[in-house]
Order: sequence, then C-alpha cells, then structure tokens
Amino acid sequence: MKILIVDDEEKIRNVIKEYCLVENFEVEEKEDGKSALEALEKEKFDILVLDIMMPKMDGFALLENIPKEKRIPTIILSARGDEYDKLQGFELGIDDYITKPFSPKELIARIKALSKRTNHQDIYKLNTLEIDFLQHTLKIDNKLINLTPKEFEILSYLIENKNIAVSREQLLSKLWGYSYFGDDRTIDTHIKMLRNNLGKYRNHIITVRSIGYKFIENEEE
Repeated sequence: MKILIVDDEEKIRNVIKEYCLVENFEVEEKEDGKSALEALEKEKFDILVLDIMMPKMDGFALLENIPKEKRIPTIILSARGDEYDKLQGFELGIDDYITKPFSPKELIARIKALSKRTNHQDIYKLNTLEIDFLQHTLKIDNKLINLTPKEFEILSYLIENKNIAVSREQLLSKLWGYSYFGDDRTIDTHIKMLRNNLGKYRNHIITVRSIGYKFIENEEE
C-alpha cells in the first residue's frame, strides 16, 4: 500500500512515515498542496493523509483541485477541530478526520480500516454471525435477521471500522449526509434497535463514552 503524506510540519511527516514503514507501507511526503497535486497527477497512491493549513495550497483547496479520476481514500489530520471544518472535509469527499495532537497508532489503525473498507471482502463472519455486504443481508445461526436499511448501514460501517471508536458525528455525516439537521439521539435510537436485532451478539457493539460506538470482535475487550 502506498501512502501520500501531505503536511508542512516535517516532524509530523517523519513520525507518520516511521509508523507506516513499520507496517511495510510505501510512503511519499509533500509539504504543501501544490506539490501534492503534482504528485497525484503523476503517480498512483492508495491513501492520502492530509493536513489543512499549508502554504501555497491548503488541504481543502487540494481536495477541490484533484481530478475526479485521481481521487483516493483520504484522511484529514489537522489541528483544526471545528465542526465546520469537519463537515467541509466530508462534503469534499474525505473518509476520516483526525484532530491533532494525535496518536500515531490510532492513525495507522484508521489507515488499515480505510484500506479494508475500500477493498473489503463481500462477506464478514464472526462465529455464527454472517453479513453479506453485496446482498445487504444479516444472518445469525443461519437465520435471516431483518434490519432496516439504516441499521444495516450502521452495522456495516462499524464492522468496517471494527475495534476503532466511531463518533456519532462521523456516523451522522457519513450515513445521513451533511445537510441532516438531527441530533445524536438519532444515532443512539438506531443503535438500540440494532442491538436488539443482534440478540446474543448485541454486546459486540460497545459504547465509547463521550465519543460514540465501537464494534469489537472479542466481548472481553
């Protein structure tokens, strides 16, 4: 997997690069949006890790200027944690948003999750639970479980990001859209219904206090 890191802080780039190399990822670094755009036009990358505040061309301007056929899965890594910035990022097609200061290990986990999400297998199995992403079906003990479309989307998203805390804001923006004017209780209500439908697997969706939810494969975690 080839990662393009775009950040004007050399120390940040070096830290990310070090952790990526441990995972045997190929890495290329750029310090501004303009040089990153040139690299994207010439080379093929799998994931873009992008800062917002940079000289010459900021992160948002870069996203707006990337040709449609050159767009790749993107994680924004920024000191700007305002809701407006996050929503603008998701509106421009990013997949994840991490606020600085950040945990390099968490970033690597999110890169792996994003890679799996964009190249995921058609079927996920956990003991007697089986979810078919193409058919949009869930089976438990070989019995078909009826989920609403939104419940299926939430479960799929949590599984694709398994073992990573997903915020309510992230679920709202990714699954409901940026123009949705509901609140966090919408997510909580759907999670409650989803847990009821999961039966003996309900405890695999855990609540992460002050953040949101996480799907775990081991209930003892």
